[in-house]
Amino acid sequence: MVIEKYQIEQHNSDLGAAHQKKLDYISSETGGIEEVIQKLVNFQIAIPSWALGTGGTRFGRFSGGGEPRNLEEKIEDIGLLHHLNQSSGAISLHIPWDIPKDYNAIKSLAAQKGLRFDAMNSNTFQDQEDQQHSYKFGSLQNVKKAVRKQAVEHNIEVIRHGVELGSNSLTVWLADGSCFPGQLNFRKAFQNTLESLHEIYAALPQSWKMFVEYKAYEPNFYSNTVADWGQSLLYTSKLGPKAFTLVDLGHHLPNANIEQIVSLLLMEGKLGGFHFNDSKNGDDDLTAGSMKPYQLFLIFNELVEGMDAKGMDHATGLGWMIDASHNVKDPLEDLMQSVEAIMIAYAQALLVDRKALSQAQDENDTVKCQELLQSVFRTDVRAIVAEARLRSGASLNPVELYRSLRVRDRLIRERGAVTFATGL
Repeated sequence: MVIEKYQIEQHNSDLGAAHQKKLDYISSETGGIEEVIQKLVNFQIAIPSWALGTGGTRFGRFSGGGEPRNLEEKIEDIGLLHHLNQSSGAISLHIPWDIPKDYNAIKSLAAQKGLRFDAMNSNTFQDQEDQQHSYKFGSLQNVKKAVRKQAVEHNIEVIRHGVELGSNSLTVWLADGSCFPGQLNFRKAFQNTLESLHEIYAALPQSWKMFVEYKAYEPNFYSNTVADWGQSLLYTSKLGPKAFTLVDLGHHLPNANIEQIVSLLLMEGKLGGFHFNDSKNGDDDLTAGSMKPYQLFLIFNELVEGMDAKGMDHATGLGWMIDASHNVKDPLEDLMQSVEAIMIAYAQALLVDRKALSQAQDENDTVKCQELLQSVFRTDVRAIVAEARLRSGASLNPVELYRSLRVRDRLIRERGAVTFATGL
């Protein structure tokens, strides 16, 4: 389905007066608004193809109806999302769920929707119907050379698909690890994994990047072979300059200081990008900013400071992607809320008085440092974010317009009430 331009314009006209009043107020209270708005306009967040269906739990999956049944419909859904917020201009594919049948047709459809192809994602955490060897005891770490070879070849295949689509990066996340003490030789697992990653790295085109993602636990609970940022950094440092660590906000043990991790990886030139989500207990894949909005702001505070220190372009210097998929929300509404939360945290971080904060830090004025950060965090910047959307031709309130147009009902009529998107 398509949301027409006139429908967005009418929606914005209806909300225009109230929006302008809020924007005038924040503009009178805060300086540098125009620069912030332009940076928000430039900032794009990739949407993963697997987040367009209602996410499954370990006990079941409950379709909300109208889910995309193929890659074409996934692109249509992300195009619809991007039309509503003009901040979701990229799609991240997961192979083998999203193998194109016709590269040119897929690229043409994506271009029509204003989308580019972000990082490609491999899958060696599940067995596929046609594969010869099982990943039950790991993929790149596996004690059997044939299994490792199969996993390497799959990743190289993913790179080939990405080259055809115009992507320029590969994300490797491994479920490899062990469930019980003594099951695995840690040193050999690391060496096998590194050897496998070297083979994949050698197949990267010159302009490509490899992102090595980490996760503290699940599906293995005693050890994971890439369990934390230090282990990822160790791999990427040994691989070479095209290898980077990818931070998923849910892939940490409780109370990890993610903002400090981000700062140090950025300082070392090894931060590749982000998977945004939120969590209460672990890797919950909840809507970004729904549980810990202050932490999300603090992460962006370090990102803005660190990227500015290195002269990096905020929009293109790192890979930005949502990785959230929950079972009780309309997936498109959930994604709109995540994008909004990310843009709010980014806008707030842009408003931090860097000079004053640096001076307070140099003077060990702890109270002043806290006041500077919390004052910005408590500032309602939603009008600034909405103005960036307005200037981009998007909706002032994407969720409200989506609901008023009954988009999900229309998708159910087109696709059916019982449909399941490919993926988890």
